[in-house]
Amino acid sequence: MANVELSSLARLPSLNKLRKLELSDNIISGGLEVLAEKCPNLTYLNLSGNKIKDLSTVEALQNLKNLKSLDLFNCEITNLEDYRESIFELLQQITYLDGFDQEDNEAPDSEEEDDEDGDEDDEEEEEDEAGPPEGYEEEEEEEEDEDEDEDEDEAGSELGEGEEEVGLSYLMKEEIQDEEDDDDYVEEGEEEEEEEEGLRGEKRKRDAEDDGEEEDD
Repeated sequence: MANVELSSLARLPSLNKLRKLELSDNIISGGLEVLAEKCPNLTYLNLSGNKIKDLSTVEALQNLKNLKSLDLFNCEITNLEDYRESIFELLQQITYLDGFDQEDNEAPDSEEEDDEDGDEDDEEEEEDEAGPPEGYEEEEEEEEDEDEDEDEDEAGSELGEGEEEVGLSYLMKEEIQDEEDDDDYVEEGEEEEEEEEGLRGEKRKRDAEDDGEEEDD
């Protein structure tokens, strides 16, 4: 919320997980105790370019137990004698003031801090992704069972078609065999009739010869 002409933090919502807050270039002059109530886990707070003038105003930040970096650059309080020593003594939890620690070592780049935070978030995400969500395995098993049932149904239908084809071919062969048998039977019947006619002819011939002999006598 930088450079938005903010003068009071009284309406700040409760943000328990918030770690970094930018309030630079506003007209805040006090009421910092709200930060400890609404944003208790702040580690970085930028109040540069505001109307903060004395140490009593900053004293309210003592309740931000996790605060590591505070920026008051371009605030009137920075004009106080022994400003840095006084702030480090008042807020013993902080490591960096206006970008430097007590030995004048520069604070790490904010982007690097973001990367570190990102790494932590990535680790949490990896832990979350380590196993499938609850119920996922059961759904997968149900899908596999359904696929198996479908495969069995398809196999059964194919087998049924195959059996039907075998049955049809078998019946057709039986009919063909029956026709062949009928043909054989007809041929045998014709042969028998021919034999009978032949026998009758011979008998008639013999009878005729006998009649001729009687006439001669």
